[in-house]
Amino acid sequence: MTDKTIGKQNGFTAAVKRAVKSSSFNIFIVLLLMSIAMYIVSKPFRSIDNVLSIARNFSTYAITGIGVSMVIIAGGIDLSLGSVFGFAGVIACMGMVNLGWAVFPSILLGLAAGAAFGLFNGMLVVRAKLPPFIATLGTLSIARSLCYILTEGYPVTGVPTTFLFLGQGYITGIPTPIWMMIIVAIIFAVFLNNTITGRRIYALGGNEEATRISGININRVKLLAYTLCSLLAGFAGIITASKLGVGQPTAGQGFELDAIAAVVIGGASLDGGEGTVTGTILGAAIMGVLRNALVLLSIKSHWQSLIIGFVIIIAVTADQLKKSRGK
Repeated sequence: MTDKTIGKQNGFTAAVKRAVKSSSFNIFIVLLLMSIAMYIVSKPFRSIDNVLSIARNFSTYAITGIGVSMVIIAGGIDLSLGSVFGFAGVIACMGMVNLGWAVFPSILLGLAAGAAFGLFNGMLVVRAKLPPFIATLGTLSIARSLCYILTEGYPVTGVPTTFLFLGQGYITGIPTPIWMMIIVAIIFAVFLNNTITGRRIYALGGNEEATRISGININRVKLLAYTLCSLLAGFAGIITASKLGVGQPTAGQGFELDAIAAVVIGGASLDGGEGTVTGTILGAAIMGVLRNALVLLSIKSHWQSLIIGFVIIIAVTADQLKKSRGK
């Protein structure tokens, strides 16, 4: 055996060891055990249609989660996600129905509306020096109110059938939202791990003062993180509007809690500096499997909320315990 072959084997072994020790691997094991348990106790869970339905349902949480993970990694928080989610969907539908625009320009309009709220959030944090919690709590109310003001509380109906493909269509037998999730995951995994700006987001959350002293424009990084966060929330909202076939002003209420929960369950730290796109996808998948399991097991809705609440508390507690051990 040559030295080159031995080197490749050692490199592969080291990569496997790193993967096993990563938080994403632990999350994957939890997801696998949950799925095995449901496979055993519930026959409907085993069907391919159900699996695809789970993935399609959690895809929007995952897309939004990838966005908010960047803010959390950078040491911030965004509570306006659910309202921006609904606002972007309403704006996109109004572009098609009220303005008579084509589907693609209307989608771009919705994305721009979402990104604009993210930029506004960033400006409140960077320029007005507001705590992220307060700033985004305020924009949560603003965006939701604009949904009701623009629609007068009624859904925006009459969207073109071509728009429905984004949320209801299939590509090679797989729902379009799942493909959208995969594309977004790949793009932002590369962005966070293989670009200078992505590494600066991690550095900012790890130690803001050290990042500033090193000459990095931390305000610009924060603005970018909040803008991308709301852009992805808006994209998820547009996908949901396509899936429903209407621009619903109530869409996304409470959505921010599940998106943030997916990020935390996925191994991100609320203190910043830690988190991965893979972990966020797995966290969203756990939330999706859990919700599906509760429905299949005929658990009443109020008990479902109770159980999910405990799961979120356990995830945050685990994050804090991990942090305390590291100190």
